[in-house]
Parts: sequence; structure tokens; C-alpha cells
Amino acid sequence: MRFEDFEHAALLNYDYEFIIGEPDQTRKAPVIEYEDFMNPIVKMLKKSTDAYVPPATPLWTGGKESRTGLIVPELIFKYGNLNSHVRKFPRIARWLIPAVIKRFDGYWSLKKNPARPKIGIDEQTLADLKDYAVSLGCHQIGFAEVPKKWVFKEKSVLYSHAIVLTMPMEKERMARAPQISAGKEVWRIYDRLGGASNRIAAFLRSRGFAAQAGAALGGDVNYPLLAQKAGLGCIGKNGLLISPGLGPSQRLAAVYVSIENLPEAQANSHLWIADFCESCNKCVRSCPAGAIYRDKPVAEDGGPRHIDYVKCVGPFTQSMGCSVCIRDCVFFSQDYEKIRRGFVKG
Repeated sequence: MRFEDFEHAALLNYDYEFIIGEPDQTRKAPVIEYEDFMNPIVKMLKKSTDAYVPPATPLWTGGKESRTGLIVPELIFKYGNLNSHVRKFPRIARWLIPAVIKRFDGYWSLKKNPARPKIGIDEQTLADLKDYAVSLGCHQIGFAEVPKKWVFKEKSVLYSHAIVLTMPMEKERMARAPQISAGKEVWRIYDRLGGASNRIAAFLRSRGFAAQAGAALGGDVNYPLLAQKAGLGCIGKNGLLISPGLGPSQRLAAVYVSIENLPEAQANSHLWIADFCESCNKCVRSCPAGAIYRDKPVAEDGGPRHIDYVKCVGPFTQSMGCSVCIRDCVFFSQDYEKIRRGFVKG
């Protein structure tokens, strides 16, 4: 990565005013224009797999039915409190910048894939893969084929078969949301999980498979839908994957592989959560921005849209991660099986 892409981070050492729009001539502090600050970062993050492989490489690409992937910095700079975000940036920079770099490691390392990769995995290698993922801090590992409409618009991945990863965020820290300590935990896990996905891809290459690490931050595919298809949980009203033992307090990533015989989930025992959420709506009431839809509109791929991200980004920038919808989810504070038994019985 060219570190000049992060040259604006040097501005954090000064007491500058960051203003979107026309300069205010009455201010003595320099003005950093919105486009000047945002464009290098957003342009970099909008790149996808096609920019890192030869032109003739077959890719699994999103189409007309695909959703538009969110570029978090763009949302922050357009709709959030830019001044607040920039001033607080040093408190999360130790995780955010490495997380971005690890995102691009997933692209740069594609050249290390074997020319003739294996397409079948044996039981022992699969067991070794699962053990390795757990050793890296992953909580669950699942498998699913990626529908093209779940690949974001103007994005692509190398393979349609995916290994899906979850990693927990520490409950004590997330319980403090929306304090900055919870925001730090969000970015810490983005960084750690991004490293895990890259290491798992390297592990698979060492065994003769081709792999592409999908970043925890700014992925090319809709991870909650993919994780739900892999049977790892169910998407809640807040748009987050809810799983036994973690509730919504987790981050997701994927590794796309040449392996064609992964044990993909044939059923999902957690889908009752969606009905529970319709009767609960606690996160809808708790959201400080009113960003969680009670009645979900339909997205481009025909599925529900859970969050108004323009509204969400305000509290997100204030605390570098908000997470009130995680803190107040009943699956965060109560036992999964106890909730299930009570709901099914009712």
C-alpha cells in the first residue's frame, strides 16, 4: 500500500477545524475540503478483485440485483460529524489503519495462489482448517456458496465457495456502548479478524488450494446474509447476525476458495430469531438515531433493508462505533436457549 493514501492522517497532529463545504473566512484555522480529505480514501476502498488480477481472470461478480456496498469513510464524511470523527481518530488508528491494510493484503496475496489449485478437501485437512481458525480467535466457521446477487454492485470475488468466519467482541467492553471503549473494541476486532482471514487463506495455499481473504472491514459480499446461509445464526432486526453464545456481539469475514466439496449448511435452526425480533423491537426503540426500520423496505436483491445508514452514521462517528443496538439486544444480555424456549412455548 502507498502510505501517501493515509497522508491526511498527519493532520491529526494539529488543532485544525475540519469543515465540509465552503471555507469560513472568519476562522483562523485552515479548512480541509470534503473532497480533498475523502477522495483518496474512498477511491482506494472502492477497488475490488478485478483491479488485482489479470484482465481475463473469471470472477464471481455482482449484477443488477446486487446491493450497493457501503463505503464507511464516505458515509462518515458525507453525513457524519467529520470534526468529531477526525479528532477522535487517533484513539482507534492503531486498529483502523492495520484493518485497512489487511483488507488490501487479501488482494495483493492473490498472486500467491497456485496455478492449478486443488478443488477437493479431505476430512483431515478440513479438521485442521477448523482448528487453525479457532486458534486465531474465530468463534464459528461455516461454509456456503455465494449467490451472485449477494456480491455488491461493481464488486467481485475470485470464487463462489466461501468459508465464513465469526469473531466475538468482548462483552464487558460492548456493554459500555456508546462509550469510546466499545468503539475501540469494534475496530480491534475488525483488525484481528482481518488478520485471521489472511492467515487462513495462506494456510489453504500451503495445502495446494487457491484462496482469497475477504476482509472484515469493507468486504465485497454481504456477510450477514452469507453467514446466515452458512447456518451460523440469523439476521436480527438491527441487521446484525445473532448467534448462540454471542448474540449480535461479533464481526464477520470470509475466505473464498477453489474448494468445491465444502460441507455447506443444508438448514438453519436459528431462523426463528427473525420472528422473535418482529415481536421485540427493542433495538428499534433504543437506537439514538432512529435508524433501524420497524417496517423493513425491500432492497435491490429482494431482501429486507434493516438500517438507514445515513441516520446511523451520526452516532457512529460520535463514539467511533456506537453499538447501542448490540448492547440493548436481548440476545446480548440473556441466554439464547432460555429466549428460544420461552418464545417457542409462547
